[in-house]
Amino acid sequence: MMVWKVLIADDEAIIREGIRESIDWNEFNMEVVAEAEDGEEALELALRHRVDVLFVDLSMPIMDGLTLMKYAREKLPNCHMIVITGYDEFSYAQEAIRLQVDDYLLKPTDPQRLREVVAKVKEKLEQEQKEKQYRELLTNQVQKHIHVLRQQFGMEWVAGRLTEEDIMGQLSLLGLSRSCPAQVVVIQWFSFKNQPIVSDRDRQLLLFAIEKAVSELLGDGEKIVFRDSNEFIVVISWKPISEEQCRQMETALKQHLHIRASVYIETVEGGMVGVATAYEKCKEQMVEESRLSPIVRRARQYIQKHFSQSDLTLESVAEFLNVSPVYLSRMIKQELGISFIHLLTKIRMEKAAELLLSTELPIHEIAERVGYDTQHYFSTAFKKAMGVSPNQYRRTRMISEYTD
Repeated sequence: MMVWKVLIADDEAIIREGIRESIDWNEFNMEVVAEAEDGEEALELALRHRVDVLFVDLSMPIMDGLTLMKYAREKLPNCHMIVITGYDEFSYAQEAIRLQVDDYLLKPTDPQRLREVVAKVKEKLEQEQKEKQYRELLTNQVQKHIHVLRQQFGMEWVAGRLTEEDIMGQLSLLGLSRSCPAQVVVIQWFSFKNQPIVSDRDRQLLLFAIEKAVSELLGDGEKIVFRDSNEFIVVISWKPISEEQCRQMETALKQHLHIRASVYIETVEGGMVGVATAYEKCKEQMVEESRLSPIVRRARQYIQKHFSQSDLTLESVAEFLNVSPVYLSRMIKQELGISFIHLLTKIRMEKAAELLLSTELPIHEIAERVGYDTQHYFSTAFKKAMGVSPNQYRRTRMISEYTD
């Protein structure tokens, strides 16, 4: 059973003795572990013993009671304090009340009054102990099931069933950042036809393996990885994820887990509730993608992988896909609503914008990385597509993020 430690600080030995001997401390699960006749000694002993209850005389040499309580409150925030005072010091004692003392005793101490005060303090200590044990139990349960709780929270969040207040409370409980996430990623996966998943157990093991692989591929940034009601893998990430990382995930899942995956990514806008909107946009991308013919889908994937090659052309993509350039051009226009060159430019500009914001690379190097032979040609294309020059885009967006 818990025994609470008591310290009596008073410069009069008779008062200390009166408090110590007037009641049976064992009855209250308490023990007088130390006594002090001045404030400085009292503070030293209180800290050494980490006392739970401190009786404080307001008028003591070297360090008075108010100063003692001020320091004790800083160092021992959970310590309960009882002021010892005389009638002529009562107005002085009222100042002590502002330091959150539990009660006061008038000199000479009355045994019955002392019992009442100690009983009340014991009741408070027991209640605090119960609350502490409950918090520890809750914390242990949360930590024990943190992965499952985060998954459930993620599903509720993307489904739009939580208010901003609900979200903030859950983030705190689950040890996640209370800042707004950067992006939502949805991963659609398919098993290859020659490798059917024959049992529910196999399916659950595969889903777990995909979640684990995705978490490892995305590194240490704060995130929640879970599966939604359609068994798509969803990532809510506080750290921006690049298109290149998405492509790497697709490749890694194919190589190591032998599944085909399509990764969709959306930026979160509009605060915490914007997570659900970004998730819905990812699913809209998925629906749009499903309407594409295999040839257009493969063409876009090839461009996303090889856009940095300055000599990438309609002809070279068509040759890789073993179709005629005219047929490929017509299919892209028909299904995406834009020409091959517009698709290539769009992909290059998206990558350039990402590099402008996430790196400090000079413009000429970014131009090379996105497939342009000269900085001038790149800058002209960028301004036409984005409405501002690369430098203006970088400067404006940086200022915007800073002011936000």
